[in-house]
Amino acid sequence: MSDVILLSHGNGGESTKRLISEIILKHLGERGEKELYDAAVFNAEGRLAFTTDSFVISPIFFKGGDIGNLSVDGTCNDLGVMGAKPLYLSLAFIIEEGFGLSDFEKIVESIKNAAEYADVKIVTGDTKVVEKGKGDGIFINTSGIGVITPERDWRGRKIQSGDVVIISGTIGDHGTAVMLERLGVETTREVKSDVAPAGLLALKLLDRFQSIKFVRDPTRGGVATVLNEVSEMYGIGIEVWEDELPLKDWVKEATEILGVDPLYIANEGKIVLIAGRKEADEIIDFMRKDPLGKDAKIIGEVKDTSHNRVYLKTTIGTKRILDTLKKDILPRIC
Repeated sequence: MSDVILLSHGNGGESTKRLISEIILKHLGERGEKELYDAAVFNAEGRLAFTTDSFVISPIFFKGGDIGNLSVDGTCNDLGVMGAKPLYLSLAFIIEEGFGLSDFEKIVESIKNAAEYADVKIVTGDTKVVEKGKGDGIFINTSGIGVITPERDWRGRKIQSGDVVIISGTIGDHGTAVMLERLGVETTREVKSDVAPAGLLALKLLDRFQSIKFVRDPTRGGVATVLNEVSEMYGIGIEVWEDELPLKDWVKEATEILGVDPLYIANEGKIVLIAGRKEADEIIDFMRKDPLGKDAKIIGEVKDTSHNRVYLKTTIGTKRILDTLKKDILPRIC
């Protein structure tokens, strides 16, 4: 086999079969179907959740992860925050001619490791190759199916004044890490994306705490945009406390230098939730015992259930409106 992707790898013939057997099935055979039909056939019971996502991140490899584990974790997180246990994924590659086979294998192996950790099966997929200059290395599309049990379904629970906003850990890690990598900024700090299957933590929380009323993973648009979405959806006002925002030192320093607000920067391994105040401390204690929530904090509260506005209470006591993200701080972040 050639050491780079050729157009023939996408023509459905012998080269395609070798690519599938020698790389894809070599790593993913245990996480999916060995019989390659035109569609996957599977059993599922209960209420299903279905999501789809496309991953076009640049650079493809970054500190803390790559497009492979990002595609699995990102899709599983979208299911997990809805209270759905991920069961099955589809996996489709769009690869540019000339892309290195060794890099492709690294990505597939990364997908395998992420799928094993999330205990999800990859049951169907596709591979297409485009001419050199017509793509940008590799893009990945995934779809995911999961099952929601009644006790995990938080939709319909009423949000009230005094409910708290909780974040599972430090904000802005992923977007800032990718931004610094693109800019070629060298630092002595341990810069690392937060890519992780945070949806698994969401499922554990929903199993245990019935006062959880909203869960979301704050990816593109960051925490501020997610809170504006819930504010508009439920018609509530939310106050965020600047002095309670968990930030790694390198994220704080980099965002100050670059002039960007970490509240609008993408995260790929965090969840934001709204829960009743009575269980808040117990929820925080539970989260901090899990590696996916060790830096969990309460960062704000629902202040008004009649006015949909999100604002930041600053460290000096003033208030600043937090609107939705208006301009793209960093395109191709996931």
